[in-house]
Amino acid sequence: MAKFDAAAYNFRKKCPYVEKDLLRWFPGHMNKGLKQMQRKLKTVDCVIEVHDSRIPFTGRNPVFTSTLTGAKPHILVLNKRDLTVSSLIPKIKDQLKAEHNIQNTVFTNCKDEHCRGLKTLTPLMVDLIKNSERFNRSEELDYNVMIIGVPNVGKSSLINMLRSRNLRIKHALPVGAVAGVTRSLMTKMRIHNDPGIYMLDTPGILEPSVKNIEMGLKLALCASLQDHLVGEEAIADYLLYWLNSHGKFKYVEYMGLQEPSDDIHKVLLAGAVKFNRIRRTRDFDGTVRDVPDLLEVSRTMIKAFRTGELGKLLLDIDLLNDRHVRKETAKSLA
Repeated sequence: MAKFDAAAYNFRKKCPYVEKDLLRWFPGHMNKGLKQMQRKLKTVDCVIEVHDSRIPFTGRNPVFTSTLTGAKPHILVLNKRDLTVSSLIPKIKDQLKAEHNIQNTVFTNCKDEHCRGLKTLTPLMVDLIKNSERFNRSEELDYNVMIIGVPNVGKSSLINMLRSRNLRIKHALPVGAVAGVTRSLMTKMRIHNDPGIYMLDTPGILEPSVKNIEMGLKLALCASLQDHLVGEEAIADYLLYWLNSHGKFKYVEYMGLQEPSDDIHKVLLAGAVKFNRIRRTRDFDGTVRDVPDLLEVSRTMIKAFRTGELGKLLLDIDLLNDRHVRKETAKSLA
């Protein structure tokens, strides 16, 4: 890949969108799901919160802390570790412990049965439950675990993988690459025999309103918001802004460009040529002509980020309180 000097380009210094551009997204099934989860809490021994490892500090629902995770043993699972910067994992764990009092953080890749995080998760659950006050469940031999998180972070995939690892049972819960596949609290699923551990899958729950524009765009980029609600071209434009502002230029070759660009329209036009994304349109006079399909190219660019084709990225790197990391990032942009 060609090397580019970020200092040679006049990239945008601020997020290309403002707060008024942000849409509220809190469907009825989310509100209903949260109430169901609160009612089930008495029958639960441990709460596992799943989130995307590319945004470990952004977008976690604060409602969980006040209503679900405070009274029970809590594990934060940061999934999709194969898509983030592995060398920063220890620093992320330290900051989550220091600033958010999260004592148990596990990084997983739910597509890899041999992932180290998946191997340690079940013993950690058992240990935390055994050493907790189970109150009304102290006589119960089986353990109930509730799995929570914002949409599309891999909750159902985690349950499926644990069932596959521990019980050799193939996938039983539906999963998908879009937000909102699980729409209601499901029947508990056995994921371990000795001791008997059951997991409750739950719908993804966002904040009633996402108040910070960058938080919303990061959630959208990681597919926790449905793309069409924010707009695919807007998501692609934020991705372009982020990549340029952090000196990440893999997109240049991927999108068929000669050099970095801060103009999303130019980037999408180049991608339309490279990937032959063309659609037919009819003018007012009846003339039919071919035009670049910028919507499809936007989807292609977003997918490249989500599958790691644009590199392993930590979208929250600016929120990591590590002087060395910030210094290295600044050096790469100099």
